[in-house]
Amino acid sequence: MVQQHNDGHSTWTRRAFLGAAFASSVAARVNARQQTPRISPYESRDWSGQNPLAYPDPDLIALDPRFRRYILFNTPIKRLHVGTMWAEGPAWNGVGRYLVWSDIPNNVQHRWVQDDGRVTVFRSPSGHSNGNTFDREGRQLSCEHGGRRVARYEQNGDVTVIADQYDGKRLNSPNDAVVHPDGGIWFTDPPYGIRGDYEGFRAESETPPAVYRVDSQSRQVALVTDEPVGPNGLCFSPDYSRLYVADTGSGREIRVFDVDGTRLRNGRRHAELRAPGTDQLVAADGIRCDADGNVWAGAGDGVIVIAPDGDMIGAIRLPERCANVCFGGTRRNRLFMAASQSLYAVYVGVLGAGIA
Repeated sequence: MVQQHNDGHSTWTRRAFLGAAFASSVAARVNARQQTPRISPYESRDWSGQNPLAYPDPDLIALDPRFRRYILFNTPIKRLHVGTMWAEGPAWNGVGRYLVWSDIPNNVQHRWVQDDGRVTVFRSPSGHSNGNTFDREGRQLSCEHGGRRVARYEQNGDVTVIADQYDGKRLNSPNDAVVHPDGGIWFTDPPYGIRGDYEGFRAESETPPAVYRVDSQSRQVALVTDEPVGPNGLCFSPDYSRLYVADTGSGREIRVFDVDGTRLRNGRRHAELRAPGTDQLVAADGIRCDADGNVWAGAGDGVIVIAPDGDMIGAIRLPERCANVCFGGTRRNRLFMAASQSLYAVYVGVLGAGIA
């Protein structure tokens, strides 16, 4: 409140002064978040690693002050491999200290080994695999367009079909998968792999695009949601209370659902992404969550980072369209990015959530 003095002058009481200061602080933070940062145009760079890059890496971009803590001043984005046709599905194996990823059109999986940086052919043919992950027993799970299935590679070399049909009908082309602590396997099934003969085999769709869950005990396949038009990448929040699903259909958004046991509820839009510094809409493809609850999405020519409240807070620019990402490395603080013809990596100031 304002106190009136005999001389006609007004003064602020302490409560009123603190209230005004707090309001100004909130307004400043809101304005800062609403302002679109000025981003310098992308400049081509030498990816051979022979010519040093001045720090900080100019293609690690804070769209919001909250992202600055995740940018390490003295680290560059590195290209680890080039030569794929369409790189997808990176997944980190902590025991073997290697990264596996897919080249869908070439029907092969590659492996990047941390110890010496070598790249080897890991599995050929791969069933035109797309997304990969590892379960809590270290077994690899692959979403295969060719067999229209989710497959698990056992420790003895056998292959177990986790899911290839629902309600007596064939799946479309499983795209990406994640594992819940209860052993359940959740995966997306859009029709992208059966639309032609480049990333699989042309075929008619028998089931609608959907997200499914496979029970670890009964092996029963349950449809958990068919809300996304084009369900693609997916990931759990660090506490597994939420499931994020990238929709590359007409919605072109990231949706989020509350996890209620083996079911989902309260589906809603989490984020609509735009190319950094522009109003151009871009679709998220593969997504992974970090330990702070941020979602890192392969989207457009790079990666876009979304805070738990749905705000875009950061970006990583690449010279190619980025399809999918995962956290790995010995401390799980290295982001691997499968982008078109190449595999990239950068250290970040946060750990990945989950196991792969």
